[in-house]
Amino acid sequence: MRIALLVAVVVVVAVAVSGGCAPAERPDDARYRIGGRVRGMWDGAGGLGLRLEGGGVEALLTATANGAFRFPDEIASGASYTVTVASNPASHTCAVDENASGVVAAADVANVSIACTGPEVAVALSGNDGWRFDPALDRQTFAGSILVQDVALTVSGAQLSGAVVDGAAAMLGRATSPIALPLGSRMVSVTVASGGLSKTYELVFDRGGSVLDQIAYGKASNAGAGDAFGNKVALSGDTLAVAAVAETSGAHGVNGDQADNSTEGAGAVYVFVRSGATWTQQAYLKASNTGRGDSFGCSLALSGNTLAVGASSESSDASGVNGNEADDSAPQAGAVYVFVRTGTTWAQQAYVKASNPHDLGKFGTSLALSGDTLAVGSTGERSAARGINGDQRDTSAVDAGAVYVFTRSGTAWTQQVYIKASDSAANFKFGESVALDGNTLAVGAVGGRATYVFVRTAATWTEQARVAAPNQAAFFAFGASIALSGDTLAVGAPSDDSAARGIDGDAQDASAPEAGAVYVFVRSGTTWTQQAYVKASNTGSEDRFGTSVALSGDTLAVGAIDEDSAATGPGGDQDSNAAAGAGAVYMFVRNGLSWGQRAYVKPTNTGAGDQFGSSLALSGRTLVIGASVEASAATGIGGNQADNSAAGAGAIYVFR
Repeated sequence: MRIALLVAVVVVVAVAVSGGCAPAERPDDARYRIGGRVRGMWDGAGGLGLRLEGGGVEALLTATANGAFRFPDEIASGASYTVTVASNPASHTCAVDENASGVVAAADVANVSIACTGPEVAVALSGNDGWRFDPALDRQTFAGSILVQDVALTVSGAQLSGAVVDGAAAMLGRATSPIALPLGSRMVSVTVASGGLSKTYELVFDRGGSVLDQIAYGKASNAGAGDAFGNKVALSGDTLAVAAVAETSGAHGVNGDQADNSTEGAGAVYVFVRSGATWTQQAYLKASNTGRGDSFGCSLALSGNTLAVGASSESSDASGVNGNEADDSAPQAGAVYVFVRTGTTWAQQAYVKASNPHDLGKFGTSLALSGDTLAVGSTGERSAARGINGDQRDTSAVDAGAVYVFTRSGTAWTQQVYIKASDSAANFKFGESVALDGNTLAVGAVGGRATYVFVRTAATWTEQARVAAPNQAAFFAFGASIALSGDTLAVGAPSDDSAARGIDGDAQDASAPEAGAVYVFVRSGTTWTQQAYVKASNTGSEDRFGTSVALSGDTLAVGAIDEDSAATGPGGDQDSNAAAGAGAVYMFVRNGLSWGQRAYVKPTNTGAGDQFGSSLALSGRTLVIGASVEASAATGIGGNQADNSAAGAGAIYVFR
């Protein structure tokens, strides 16, 4: 029986062999190739020597460029293999960092990874986005929110001889000029050289690739009910100033007694600084002549190490700079206090008054600061003068309003000009809002239903334009808020009545009382024209969209303090109306000539009546939003947002 069986088997095998042109290869005789990818090698570096050992094979391969490689030799299935670096290219160190060894399965191996490090390269990216350049990656992507409008690169490396960024030569160790980032992706090439070697990196920046992220929740260090912390905010780089216009301490100057509650409505300002991603309070500021009801902090302006604080209800009859602070004979004449920082220490530099102070003048209602130039709005000023440097002694036009421009030389401030609207009249309230960018000044006049633009040549100011909404059949509070950035001007009209939504809708509609709107104007040469009529994506009656505005480059933020959605965080349900007066902020971005809404922003602790959007500040990649009626009794940064035991204490939220 055994013999018969063996014969049968032989016969079967013989039949199998006789079929076809060649014998079939047994599975255990299959052979496969080993390969992978090389990265990090510079152009001109020469060859990278790789060695393959295993399955009876010992082979060498020279890789001359980044990318895929494969040994021509084959290794049998089931055999072990090892890939090592046999020799490094010039000025490089290479290593197998993944899958250096293994066992061949029934397929080619293609996942051996070789990482090469050439001359040291570092690329620092501006901003606080957590972006980290990896010199081992030829192409890398950095995602940012819509706030990321530009990026500056600093290329360095001890062995480098030169660098080219985005087609232009770059100085090693020094930041490039900011490179504009439009919405979507923008690739920036970085080519570095070292001796005869060169390497090009492709850095892809994806603006809008990440959502707005709330990174801080801030409260006063002495949070108290009704203090209205966040009624105004100002931001410059890594420094943030926050006003609490109704704070009640009777302290004077810098870092006084915050626990004192003896002076109702005196007001205070808190200065915070950022280190990395962490915000801490640096100073607690009070007026040098703190007084009951002075409203210190009703306006703020910050530029570098200089901070201006308005107190529109201060009552001294002093005039000019550093006059008699103790005088209280002119109720609500108003004053401005200028503070400067040296190192980490703040001190008051000047006490500023109108050149024609009088009761109810409201000097300090609004402020704008650009370098050594300060503009101050005084909505209650009474002169019937018009234009530049008119008769300040006239008092025949109640609430006509005026703006005063001061300049600093060294540490001394002096008044440069006294400005009135060219068509000034009683109740114009010229100076309700001011914005200053270099030598351009914009002034809102809600009673005059217009905003005026002035320009400075040397020390001479002239009116360049008067802009107004084309649809003002009713009082829309046009000019209640304004923001200026280069040749773009945004004007808030929080009492606009149109029910339109989005961009350039029906401005003639009047079916949504006090819904609010924002008008965007642009300058070409010396001519200003309207570019967009901006409305919320969820327009609602009495939302007061446009109460606050902030503008930086092609990004516009708009606050609607009485919007009613109970949504939390960016991108929530806009149609929820369960939290009356909670407030919201809308983010718009200009792409080319067209504006579009890109984000709908709510805080993490939305509450009815909080008035999120009371104030706005936009600087670089940081957005700060005030909610002056928020009710938590928490103090400092990152406290308990769920607490609601201090009605009207106020809060601020920082987004990136």
